[in-house]
Amino acid sequence: MMKTEELKLTREWDKVFPKSEKVDHKKVTFVNHFGITLAADMYVPKNAEGKLPAIAVSGPFGACKEQSSGLYAQTIAERGFLTIAFDPSFTGESGGFPRAMHSPDFDVEDFQAAVDFLSVQDTVDPERIGIIGICGWGGMALQTACIDTRIKATVTSTMYDMSRVAGNGYFDAADNEEARHQMRLSINAQRTKDYKNGDYALRGGVVDPLPEDSPYFVKDYYAYYKTPRGYHSRSLNSNNGWTVNTHTSLMNMRLFTYSKEIRSAVLMIHGEKAHSCYMSRDAYANMVDGSTYADNKELYIIPGASHTDLYDGGDKDAIPFNKIEAFMKENLK
Repeated sequence: MMKTEELKLTREWDKVFPKSEKVDHKKVTFVNHFGITLAADMYVPKNAEGKLPAIAVSGPFGACKEQSSGLYAQTIAERGFLTIAFDPSFTGESGGFPRAMHSPDFDVEDFQAAVDFLSVQDTVDPERIGIIGICGWGGMALQTACIDTRIKATVTSTMYDMSRVAGNGYFDAADNEEARHQMRLSINAQRTKDYKNGDYALRGGVVDPLPEDSPYFVKDYYAYYKTPRGYHSRSLNSNNGWTVNTHTSLMNMRLFTYSKEIRSAVLMIHGEKAHSCYMSRDAYANMVDGSTYADNKELYIIPGASHTDLYDGGDKDAIPFNKIEAFMKENLK
């Protein structure tokens, strides 16, 4: 039997973006197969009639639904879709203990649970469901598309391949046995400390104060997560971050193993100047090279855009919502 836990949900509007008058908004909950109750914001076009196409949104990795995913969900709802933006397990307003943990199997299950929920809503057409994943949750969205045939269209935005970063480091700079061994030593030593202390050490969110010599992408993260532009009290990246040992399973696996077998439509969006752009370029190439199903796959690069420009548009209005709308309408018809 599926059991739900009672969550304490904030009822006032506490997003980092203004509320739209074009949609109705409410809080909803649903349970995943691990028994964790997830919290989500549902956005529905005002005066909508009949069964609507629906989209589940999550990300970035370490963010909360009051940040980028909520902005995407609300904006797409303005264009005729029923949408939900959800907090992943162990984060935000969603359930699960211990807090600030994650594992890729939970991450994929969360997206599938969102599809479960949407599929049984009276106002949703279960044959027209899509998903959008941002940053690290773009990778999890693509991974979910590999296995969930109910998903008819997937959008990844400024995607991170978290398994590649965990195993190889940024830009594959630590893609060697010794670097991985040292990381394992560090993580496993921390596990011993955590068990002795009876608690889980946190790695910290975006660095604060920001060192002057920080890489440009760290400065971009700071400008979003640590300023009024994007700060939120429930965001891991805005505050104390994930647990130190949370990436262990990602080091020992790789996402997208069967991406060539995705038959549904996929649109991968990335900023030309994003430090992470190589991840989408490579994942796209791997997905379509030799695939029978390449015709409905697209890599869309935004000129001049950085990684975080696709969180909220930056100062460039960089998120291609018209492109996303057209893609979803074409593939959820």
